[in-house]
Amino acid sequence: MPQLFLNEKSCETPADPDRVNHAMTELVKAIVAVLRVDRPGTVLVTREPLKALQLAQGHPIAKWIGTPGTKELWQRLLLMQTKYPHDTAFPTGETFSEVAYTHHGVPVIGLGAAHLMGGVGVSLLLDPCWDTDQVTLEREELRDDEDGASVCTEVEVPHAATREHVASLAPWMRAEAETALRYDLDGILTGTELWERCAELFPCLLFLPRVEAQLRELERYWVHPVRRRLAEMDRAVLLWDAVTHPDGPQWGSVVTPEHANRKRDYCEFTDLDGTLRYFDTHLRFTPHAGRVHFRFVKATRKVHIAHIGRKLGI
Repeated sequence: MPQLFLNEKSCETPADPDRVNHAMTELVKAIVAVLRVDRPGTVLVTREPLKALQLAQGHPIAKWIGTPGTKELWQRLLLMQTKYPHDTAFPTGETFSEVAYTHHGVPVIGLGAAHLMGGVGVSLLLDPCWDTDQVTLEREELRDDEDGASVCTEVEVPHAATREHVASLAPWMRAEAETALRYDLDGILTGTELWERCAELFPCLLFLPRVEAQLRELERYWVHPVRRRLAEMDRAVLLWDAVTHPDGPQWGSVVTPEHANRKRDYCEFTDLDGTLRYFDTHLRFTPHAGRVHFRFVKATRKVHIAHIGRKLGI
């Protein structure tokens, strides 16, 4: 069930009415194409209610609705499950206030939300930059370390403005839907259920004994964010090419080391072979200061995970 996040910046481009109406018609046809590919429940997430959408400067959606041949498309759009504004798609209590996304230096809230939630960005094709099935964004994430620095990375977001883009994304969307159905990922609601299926779902991940209790006692609002992070890690290892990326896999989210003092004070754990080792490398999950501390063992292509829970030391 993908969430389609409308790119609000694509609705701010000045254009003549015919171009705007054509772009909107093509976008709705693309959304309908997604509905045909994915399992039921696809959600459109917008900045404002559908009937209040501005498609371009001085061009409310009512102008498109009133053009010939749009009645059926408008009805299909109304029948979709929709949410607004973008942050209503976030987990309860989460704001992602420490993360910001830009596209060529311009803030993009909808596309950023698509990346955060593993969704798809959708745009009106009024600017050539949206004629793509993958959009590159700049992501800046504030670190809660002593120096208060931020980490900047480039990320890719699946994207569609036309039916051709949807056709390109269709194999990925089908694979995501089939995986979710096969493993009933959406049905995993508790930490205990997640723990009992870790070996099946994440064969590239190994867990220190202490992690079992952490997962079984996981707060419910963390179950899906943690599952998503573990799935990203497992996939990163499966895709890792030691020749092109000798330093290790390309993780699906920002991964950083702890500062020296915190590493010494909090990050030493007994590894699976009984040896004390530092697990200072970590990634984040939300809401609140969630952390996964791990080390990657190149020789075995396995990730050893030592901690899943709140930031160590708090």
